[in-house]
Amino acid sequence: MKQGQTKPLEDVCNVEYGTRVVQKRDGGKGFPVYGGGGATFEMDGFNREDRLVIARFGMSEECTRFVAGKFYLNDSGLTVSPKNGAMHQRFLDYQILALNDDIYALGKGTAQKNLDVPVFRTLPLFVPESLAEQQRIVGLLDEAFEGLATAKANAEKNLQNARALFESHLQSVFTQRGPGWVEKKVSEIAKHSLGKMLDKAKNKGEPQPYLRNINVRWFTFDLSDLLQMPFLPTEAEKYTAIKGDVLICEGGYPGRAAIWDEDYPIYFQKALHRVRFHQPELNKWFVYYLSVQDSSGQLKEHFSGTGIQHFTGEVLARFKIPVPPLPELRQAVAKFDALSEETQHLARLYEQKLAALEALKKSLLHQAFTGKLQRLLD
Repeated sequence: MKQGQTKPLEDVCNVEYGTRVVQKRDGGKGFPVYGGGGATFEMDGFNREDRLVIARFGMSEECTRFVAGKFYLNDSGLTVSPKNGAMHQRFLDYQILALNDDIYALGKGTAQKNLDVPVFRTLPLFVPESLAEQQRIVGLLDEAFEGLATAKANAEKNLQNARALFESHLQSVFTQRGPGWVEKKVSEIAKHSLGKMLDKAKNKGEPQPYLRNINVRWFTFDLSDLLQMPFLPTEAEKYTAIKGDVLICEGGYPGRAAIWDEDYPIYFQKALHRVRFHQPELNKWFVYYLSVQDSSGQLKEHFSGTGIQHFTGEVLARFKIPVPPLPELRQAVAKFDALSEETQHLARLYEQKLAALEALKKSLLHQAFTGKLQRLLD
C-alpha cells in the first residue's frame, strides 16, 4: 500500500444513525427493515441503498454487513460515509469490514452488547493519499470476492444437491410401495407416552439430567446443554427413554424425531413423546418416514392446535405409517443408513469448504489494509 495517513474515523467519516420505527405503526411492503442484524419486517419507504451497516444495539460477532438494494435502516444500526471526498465509499466499506472484530470488541454490556459509539468515532482508519490507490485496492478486492462468492455458491449448491438426492431417494421408497405393504396406526404397532410436566417447586427426588424438545435434532440429539430436575426412582420406568426408543417433539418443533442410542436411560419432559415399537426394526423406519413428511411439508397436516401447534398424543396414536414386509424393510433401512452417512460426509466437506472460504475472505481484507494484498494475489 502506498503512502497515507491514519486518522480517527470521525475526522474522515460522517456517522449516520438509523431511524426508530416499529412494525405496528410503520409496517408496510416493499422495503426490508434492517438494524444490527437481519431483516425484521417491511416498510413502504427506504432510507438507504447498497450500504454497509454497522450494528449499534444487540451486536453479534458479525456486526458489520453489506446490504444490497434499497432498505430502511432502523436505530439499531448505523452507516458511515466519507467526508470531503477523502475516501471512496467502497474503500471505506471494505476497511470497515476488515475492522469487524475490532468494532465488536467495542461492544458494552453482558446480556446485550451495544456499540460504544464515542469510542467507535475514534477508531483509526488508514487513508491513502491517492484516490487511485484506493480504487486499485477496491478493484483487487472486488475481483477476489467475486471468485469467493462463486466458490461459495457452488459449495452451497452442492450441499443442497446432496441433501436433495438423499431426500428424493427416501421419498421414492415410501411412495413406490410394493406387494405386501400395509398401513398401520402407531397405536397398533407401538406403545407411546408423553414425558413429565416439570415443576421445580413440586418435583421431588434426586436431580437428574433430562431431554427437552430443544435437544432433539433430526436423527440425533444435542446433549451440550442438558438441564437437571428432581425425579423419584419410581418415575424412571415411566419417564425415561432407553436405547432404541424414538423421541418425538410434541411442541416447539412438532414431529421432529430421533432415536436414543445410548446405553444408559435418560429422563424426558412433557414436550416429548416416547415411542417404543413392538418390532425394534421399525424405529429407524419410522424416523426416516417422519423426515420425509417434514421435508415435503405433509407432516404439518397432522399437527393440532390453532396457535402454537402440537404433535399430540391423540394425533400420534392415529398417525399411519406404511410398513413393508420385514426383509424389505431391513434392506431399505440399511440403504437409507448408507446414503445418510455419505450425505453427512459430503455435508461436512462442504461446510469445511464454506468455513475456509469465509476465513480466506477475512484474510484478504486484513492483507488489503496491511499492504500485503498484492503480494498475496500475485
